[in-house]
Amino acid sequence: MGLKQRLDDDLKAALLSGDRFKTDVLRGLKAVVLNEEVAKGVRETGLEEAVIEQLFAREVKKRAESATLYDQAQRPELSENERAEAKVIEVYLPEQVSEADIAAAVAETIAQLGVSGPQAMGQVIGAVKGKFGNSADGSLIARIVKEQLS
Repeated sequence: MGLKQRLDDDLKAALLSGDRFKTDVLRGLKAVVLNEEVAKGVRETGLEEAVIEQLFAREVKKRAESATLYDQAQRPELSENERAEAKVIEVYLPEQVSEADIAAAVAETIAQLGVSGPQAMGQVIGAVKGKFGNSADGSLIARIVKEQLS
């Protein structure tokens, strides 16, 4: 079952169970997918699974950033809400790769490419992202690459 179908099924279940919070979050996700389909002109055929995963990962990242800002502004009730929304969305993402696995992959990629220095960051990040896809956080990959190339 595809992500879009799973989202629809979960939305129906949330509506039937009366879970207003989850219903609102899932409706928002559905709107994000629809907006992207319309923007890319693929409303009839739909988006590929990888693109939908990227959209969901972006939504989780937005909520994490918002939660951090709310924490800095001393608004814990709002940051808790953002984190709760992120948890609902994370269910649709592949399991995240550990930092140790990313570090090992970065070291292996640097050795394979035979590069060194900060000018090779983009090349290494691109190769590692290609290997892990949406199962690894891009900012974490970038930080590890920067550390290892420095």
